[in-house]
Amino acid sequence: MKKYSGKLSILIPVFNNQGVLDELHKRLAQVLPEICDAYEIVLVDDGSIDNSWAKIETLKKQYEHIVGIKLMRNFGQHNAIAAGLEHVAGDIVVLMDADLQDRPEDIPRLVEALLKSDVSMAIAKWKSRKDNFFKLFVSRQFFKVSQRITKIKHQPNLGVFRAMHKEVIEELKKYQEKTSSTLSLLYWIGMDFTTVELTREERFAGKSSYTLKKMFKLALDRIFSFSMFPIRVAIYSGLTISILSFLFGLVLIIRYISGLVAPGWTSIIVLVLFFFGVNFIFLGIIGEYLGRVFMESKQRPKFIIKKILK
Repeated sequence: MKKYSGKLSILIPVFNNQGVLDELHKRLAQVLPEICDAYEIVLVDDGSIDNSWAKIETLKKQYEHIVGIKLMRNFGQHNAIAAGLEHVAGDIVVLMDADLQDRPEDIPRLVEALLKSDVSMAIAKWKSRKDNFFKLFVSRQFFKVSQRITKIKHQPNLGVFRAMHKEVIEELKKYQEKTSSTLSLLYWIGMDFTTVELTREERFAGKSSYTLKKMFKLALDRIFSFSMFPIRVAIYSGLTISILSFLFGLVLIIRYISGLVAPGWTSIIVLVLFFFGVNFIFLGIIGEYLGRVFMESKQRPKFIIKKILK
């Protein structure tokens, strides 16, 4: 591709990636000069408990194009991305993971696709992923549920790995929601995009920080931040149960008048326990929405920056 005349920012959230940062920088330093003359690599340390920040400091001393951002604690990948987006200086921003599953050698393809198309983003679409079966299964189920019950619609197998125009970042800064993820907001805003088919590699080192708990939280964030489906399920279920309860009550009255009521309170106890369980589920759904309203009303920041190296 022809060299890009503007500045390129590579934004990478880092969490316990000390074993991969040298190789990551080595491969980026080989690729980026072929794309443009002006670039920066923004590494956001999301509260790592290994020596990731010390490694970032070392890289900064050696290379001027390194920008290091250290968060006060672990705020999560999407908030680390938001922190980095506040400080990127490039006209095009490339977002990627630190574990080298996103190949630095594929950055030119994303940038070229972005520049050739009249769109806001060029996003990696994985034609194959070298992840374990469990992670792939959870990812597919998350996509199916999201497509069905939220207004966020996009193609399957899209990755975090993407190139974006600066205008996308400026638009995203207008939304300071704390209970929704950065990428979900991009899809909700409706930014147009093209896709580039790529192969996702195995992790270079370490293990994934995305536990089942974190993946479940990510799914809940998208569902409860962008859909009223759960609360509507509660309403329709409540109406259905009310009608069934009324009909069951009529049956009991008829049986009582006919003298067919068996001794004991088993049926009543079963019904009471069932309705108690349903009520607690509905209260939990309502509580989830109220909790998110409460968290948003506090106006606490999504991240707190401890140190910046520029």
